[in-house]
Amino acid sequence: MNQQEFLVFIEPIKDKMYRLSVRLLVSKEAAQDAVQEVFVKLWNKRDTLKKYDNAHAFAMTVTKNHCLDQLKLKKNNNLRIVHSNYEDESKSLQKQLEAKNELEIVAEIIKDLSEQEQTLIQLRDIEQLEYEEIIEITGMKPTAIRVALSRARKKIRKEIIKKHRYGTV
Repeated sequence: MNQQEFLVFIEPIKDKMYRLSVRLLVSKEAAQDAVQEVFVKLWNKRDTLKKYDNAHAFAMTVTKNHCLDQLKLKKNNNLRIVHSNYEDESKSLQKQLEAKNELEIVAEIIKDLSEQEQTLIQLRDIEQLEYEEIIEITGMKPTAIRVALSRARKKIRKEIIKKHRYGTV
């Protein structure tokens, strides 16, 4: 694989790799560094990338593992998933503030989930990857992924309901 082929390979997934890195590492600078380091790793394995059935899933797996390694090195187990890409100019300022508040609440709830649940929520609900890709990235069985996602979503739902009831009482 030459440089041009590698760039064509990376182009469709580089943004997903960055978003996953930001979600796991929290810091944008750390995420940029991580993605660059993963690019180097993938470049060094460029000749073997064609052997994988889904090389993009492999690249996402390498990204996830690299970020988790970075967190272990820094002994920072506070994984945060923050989804702040929500803007709709047609809403009133009040609705925008409410939506932002809801996202912050959900982000805080997700932060309290287990590392595995956070990763699965990130991959399936935020990145909207297919189950086959998640299987390749995580190495989990399909049933285990569905069960873990279901439990994580129930926890999120329960906490949101609890927070809303508290606000109305």
